[in-house]
Amino acid sequence: MAEFIRIYEENPNPREIDKVIKILKRGGLIIYPTDTVYGLGCDITNIKALERIARIKGVKLEKSNFSFICHDLSNLSDYVKQIDTSTFKILKRALPGPYTFVLPGAKTLPNPFKQKKTVGIRVPNNNIAREIVKQLGNPIVSTSIHDEDEIIEYTTDPELILEKWDDLVDLVIDGGYGGNEPSTIIDLSEEQPLIIREGKGSLEIF
Repeated sequence: MAEFIRIYEENPNPREIDKVIKILKRGGLIIYPTDTVYGLGCDITNIKALERIARIKGVKLEKSNFSFICHDLSNLSDYVKQIDTSTFKILKRALPGPYTFVLPGAKTLPNPFKQKKTVGIRVPNNNIAREIVKQLGNPIVSTSIHDEDEIIEYTTDPELILEKWDDLVDLVIDGGYGGNEPSTIIDLSEEQPLIIREGKGSLEIF
């Protein structure tokens, strides 16, 4: 049975955020709001939690394309190779925002991701998500919550999410209704930016 807590985005309650951190640190899986769709996440440093998410998604952890949710760009060099000034300017312009940027992976990536040539970096414009990552002290690894219904594609109601995921995760955060449009994915690992998926977020900034 997953715990279900309400957190308000305007002013996330520190006591509730602390509860989320405790669950993440002991290897728990959480469902949380972002500036796009609801995400399924865990602590990037917890191998057992990472394996649980990979099992749920039906993928091999080493081959997974999970995003790294960061609070800001300050610890980027832990996960991403040195990037040039123009790439950094794009990141600064777009983040926080509804974008996932594919960047060249650093040699210092956590063990399961060591072989990955690229990683997806997200800094969502959502106070709940960013406060969780800030208090945790490192990124959470994340993937979108999909719906079986191909027309709906993403569940937006936290209570319906709880109903579906109750036995699979440890905590569902009710941060209000989510969006049903995923982030725009842009590959910045090569010389020219490449749009992988057009979602929420204007392409004008590029």
